[in-house]
Amino acid sequence: MNIFRLTGDLSHLAAIIILLLKIWKTRSCAGISGKSQVLFALVFTTRYLDLLTSFISLYNTTMKIIYIGCAYATVYLIYLKFKATYDGNHDTFRVEFLVVPVGGLAFLVNHDFSPLEILWTFSIYLESVAILPQLFMISKTGEAETITTHYLFFLGLYRALYLINWVWRFYFEGFFDMIAIVAGVVQTILYCDFFYLYVTKVLKGKKLSLPA
Repeated sequence: MNIFRLTGDLSHLAAIIILLLKIWKTRSCAGISGKSQVLFALVFTTRYLDLLTSFISLYNTTMKIIYIGCAYATVYLIYLKFKATYDGNHDTFRVEFLVVPVGGLAFLVNHDFSPLEILWTFSIYLESVAILPQLFMISKTGEAETITTHYLFFLGLYRALYLINWVWRFYFEGFFDMIAIVAGVVQTILYCDFFYLYVTKVLKGKKLSLPA
Protein backbone atom coordinates (compact mmCIF):
# COMPACT_ATOMS: atom_id res chain seq x y z
CA MET A 1 0.00 0.00 0.00
CA ASN A 2 1.36 3.43 -0.95
CA ILE A 3 1.18 6.61 1.13
CA PHE A 4 -1.53 8.17 -1.04
CA ARG A 5 -3.97 5.32 -0.49
CA LEU A 6 -3.22 5.24 3.23
CA THR A 7 -3.73 8.99 3.66
CA GLY A 8 -6.83 8.73 1.47
CA ASP A 9 -8.27 6.05 3.74
CA LEU A 10 -7.41 8.11 6.82
CA SER A 11 -9.05 11.21 5.29
CA HIS A 12 -12.16 9.16 4.57
CA LEU A 13 -12.18 7.84 8.13
CA ALA A 14 -11.65 11.36 9.50
CA ALA A 15 -14.66 12.63 7.52
CA ILE A 16 -16.89 9.87 8.89
CA ILE A 17 -15.73 10.43 12.50
CA ILE A 18 -16.17 14.21 12.21
CA LEU A 19 -19.74 13.73 11.04
CA LEU A 20 -20.64 11.20 13.75
CA LEU A 21 -19.09 13.34 16.50
CA LYS A 22 -20.87 16.43 15.18
CA ILE A 23 -24.25 14.71 15.36
CA TRP A 24 -23.61 13.04 18.72
CA LYS A 25 -22.10 16.04 20.54
CA THR A 26 -24.72 18.53 19.34
CA ARG A 27 -27.52 15.95 19.62
CA SER A 28 -28.63 17.25 16.25
CA CYS A 29 -28.35 16.35 12.58
CA ALA A 30 -29.36 19.81 11.36
CA GLY A 31 -27.69 20.64 8.06
CA ILE A 32 -26.89 17.01 7.29
CA SER A 33 -28.49 15.32 4.29
CA GLY A 34 -29.97 12.03 5.36
CA LYS A 35 -30.37 11.10 1.72
CA SER A 36 -26.63 11.41 1.07
CA GLN A 37 -25.93 9.24 4.10
CA VAL A 38 -28.38 6.57 2.91
CA LEU A 39 -26.62 6.58 -0.46
CA PHE A 40 -23.22 6.16 1.21
CA ALA A 41 -24.58 3.26 3.27
CA LEU A 42 -25.78 1.69 0.02
CA VAL A 43 -22.35 2.32 -1.52
CA PHE A 44 -20.51 0.48 1.24
CA THR A 45 -23.02 -2.35 1.42
CA THR A 46 -22.82 -3.15 -2.30
CA ARG A 47 -19.05 -2.62 -2.50
CA TYR A 48 -17.99 -4.75 0.43
CA LEU A 49 -20.05 -7.88 -0.16
CA ASP A 50 -16.71 -9.56 -0.82
CA LEU A 51 -16.32 -9.68 2.96
CA LEU A 52 -18.48 -12.78 2.71
CA THR A 53 -16.39 -14.44 0.02
CA SER A 54 -12.73 -13.47 0.41
CA PHE A 55 -10.06 -12.22 2.81
CA ILE A 56 -7.41 -9.77 1.60
CA SER A 57 -5.83 -8.50 4.82
CA LEU A 58 -6.70 -7.58 8.39
CA TYR A 59 -6.41 -3.87 7.52
CA ASN A 60 -8.70 -4.25 4.50
CA THR A 61 -11.35 -6.19 6.41
CA THR A 62 -11.23 -3.85 9.42
CA MET A 63 -11.64 -0.70 7.32
CA LYS A 64 -14.55 -2.19 5.39
CA ILE A 65 -16.37 -3.15 8.59
CA ILE A 66 -15.75 0.32 10.06
CA TYR A 67 -17.10 2.05 6.93
CA ILE A 68 -20.24 -0.09 6.86
CA GLY A 69 -20.84 0.21 10.61
CA CYS A 70 -20.33 3.97 10.68
CA ALA A 71 -22.54 4.48 7.62
CA TYR A 72 -25.48 2.69 9.22
CA ALA A 73 -24.82 4.35 12.58
CA THR A 74 -25.07 7.74 10.87
CA VAL A 75 -28.33 6.79 9.16
CA TYR A 76 -29.69 5.56 12.51
CA LEU A 77 -28.80 8.82 14.25
CA ILE A 78 -30.42 10.92 11.51
CA TYR A 79 -33.65 8.99 10.96
CA LEU A 80 -34.27 7.53 14.42
CA LYS A 81 -32.19 8.83 17.35
CA PHE A 82 -32.29 12.54 16.42
CA LYS A 83 -35.14 12.44 13.94
CA ALA A 84 -36.72 15.58 15.41
CA THR A 85 -33.70 17.67 14.34
CA TYR A 86 -33.55 16.33 10.76
CA ASP A 87 -34.30 19.04 8.22
CA GLY A 88 -36.32 17.03 5.72
CA ASN A 89 -37.85 20.18 4.25
CA HIS A 90 -34.52 21.09 2.69
CA ASP A 91 -33.27 17.56 2.01
CA THR A 92 -35.38 17.21 -1.12
CA PHE A 93 -33.00 15.93 -3.79
CA ARG A 94 -34.65 13.21 -5.91
CA VAL A 95 -32.22 10.34 -5.28
CA GLU A 96 -34.01 8.09 -7.77
CA PHE A 97 -32.51 10.30 -10.47
CA LEU A 98 -29.12 9.06 -9.26
CA VAL A 99 -29.80 5.45 -8.27
CA VAL A 100 -31.72 4.37 -11.38
CA PRO A 101 -29.27 5.73 -14.03
CA VAL A 102 -26.29 4.48 -11.99
CA GLY A 103 -27.87 1.04 -11.72
CA GLY A 104 -28.45 0.91 -15.46
CA LEU A 105 -24.90 2.05 -16.19
CA ALA A 106 -23.49 -0.62 -13.86
CA PHE A 107 -25.29 -3.29 -15.91
CA LEU A 108 -24.00 -1.87 -19.19
CA VAL A 109 -20.41 -0.91 -18.29
CA ASN A 110 -18.57 -3.27 -15.94
CA HIS A 111 -15.49 -5.49 -15.82
CA ASP A 112 -17.43 -8.74 -15.58
CA PHE A 113 -21.14 -9.49 -15.87
CA SER A 114 -21.51 -11.21 -12.50
CA PRO A 115 -23.64 -10.18 -9.49
CA LEU A 116 -20.75 -9.15 -7.21
CA GLU A 117 -18.94 -7.29 -9.99
CA ILE A 118 -22.09 -5.41 -11.07
CA LEU A 119 -22.81 -4.42 -7.48
CA TRP A 120 -19.18 -3.30 -7.01
CA THR A 121 -19.41 -1.22 -10.19
CA PHE A 122 -22.74 0.21 -9.01
CA SER A 123 -21.08 1.29 -5.75
CA ILE A 124 -18.25 3.03 -7.61
CA TYR A 125 -20.63 4.96 -9.84
CA LEU A 126 -22.99 5.80 -6.98
CA GLU A 127 -20.23 7.07 -4.70
CA SER A 128 -19.21 9.61 -7.35
CA VAL A 129 -22.59 11.35 -7.06
CA ALA A 130 -23.75 10.41 -3.53
CA ILE A 131 -22.71 13.81 -2.15
CA LEU A 132 -25.07 15.70 -4.48
CA PRO A 133 -28.05 15.67 -2.05
CA GLN A 134 -25.78 17.24 0.60
CA LEU A 135 -24.50 19.94 -1.74
CA PHE A 136 -28.07 20.54 -2.95
CA MET A 137 -29.23 20.91 0.65
CA ILE A 138 -26.50 23.47 1.39
CA SER A 139 -27.46 25.45 -1.70
CA LYS A 140 -31.11 25.48 -0.52
CA THR A 141 -30.36 26.54 3.06
CA GLY A 142 -27.79 29.08 1.88
CA GLU A 143 -24.94 28.09 4.19
CA ALA A 144 -23.30 25.24 6.09
CA GLU A 145 -22.01 24.86 9.62
CA THR A 146 -18.22 24.92 9.89
CA ILE A 147 -18.06 21.35 11.19
CA THR A 148 -20.12 20.17 8.20
CA THR A 149 -17.68 21.86 5.83
CA HIS A 150 -14.78 20.07 7.54
CA TYR A 151 -16.60 16.78 6.93
CA LEU A 152 -17.06 17.61 3.25
CA PHE A 153 -13.46 18.76 2.90
CA PHE A 154 -12.02 15.50 4.22
CA LEU A 155 -14.46 13.52 2.09
CA GLY A 156 -13.30 15.37 -1.02
CA LEU A 157 -9.65 15.08 0.03
CA TYR A 158 -10.04 11.31 0.31
CA ARG A 159 -11.18 11.06 -3.30
CA ALA A 160 -8.47 13.43 -4.57
CA LEU A 161 -5.80 11.36 -2.80
CA TYR A 162 -7.23 8.20 -4.35
CA LEU A 163 -6.84 9.76 -7.79
CA ILE A 164 -3.15 10.30 -7.03
CA ASN A 165 -3.02 6.72 -5.75
CA TRP A 166 -4.29 5.44 -9.11
CA VAL A 167 -1.70 7.50 -10.99
CA TRP A 168 0.99 6.07 -8.68
CA ARG A 169 -0.21 2.52 -9.21
CA PHE A 170 -0.32 2.97 -12.97
CA TYR A 171 3.30 4.16 -13.14
CA PHE A 172 4.77 1.80 -10.56
CA GLU A 173 2.52 -1.28 -10.72
CA GLY A 174 0.96 -1.08 -14.18
CA PHE A 175 -2.50 -1.09 -12.57
CA PHE A 176 -5.26 0.74 -14.45
CA ASP A 177 -8.99 0.69 -13.67
CA MET A 178 -10.90 2.96 -16.04
CA ILE A 179 -14.22 2.65 -14.17
CA ALA A 180 -12.76 3.69 -10.81
CA ILE A 181 -10.67 6.48 -12.33
CA VAL A 182 -13.48 8.07 -14.35
CA ALA A 183 -15.86 7.88 -11.38
CA GLY A 184 -13.17 9.36 -9.14
CA VAL A 185 -12.58 12.25 -11.54
CA VAL A 186 -16.32 13.00 -11.66
CA GLN A 187 -16.52 12.95 -7.87
CA THR A 188 -13.49 15.23 -7.49
CA ILE A 189 -14.91 17.70 -10.01
CA LEU A 190 -18.11 17.93 -7.95
CA TYR A 191 -16.00 19.06 -5.00
CA CYS A 192 -13.91 21.66 -6.87
CA ASP A 193 -16.23 24.61 -6.21
CA PHE A 194 -16.55 23.53 -2.58
CA PHE A 195 -12.76 23.26 -2.18
CA TYR A 196 -12.34 26.81 -3.45
CA LEU A 197 -14.95 28.18 -1.04
CA TYR A 198 -13.49 26.13 1.81
CA VAL A 199 -10.02 27.62 1.34
CA THR A 200 -11.17 31.18 0.68
CA LYS A 201 -13.88 31.36 3.36
CA VAL A 202 -13.92 28.61 5.98
CA LEU A 203 -10.18 28.63 6.65
CA LYS A 204 -10.44 32.40 7.12
CA GLY A 205 -13.18 32.02 9.71
CA LYS A 206 -16.10 32.90 7.45
CA LYS A 207 -19.27 30.88 6.89
CA LEU A 208 -19.55 28.85 3.73
CA SER A 209 -22.47 29.34 1.38
CA LEU A 210 -23.13 27.80 -2.01
CA PRO A 211 -24.98 29.65 -4.77
CA ALA A 212 -28.62 28.61 -5.02
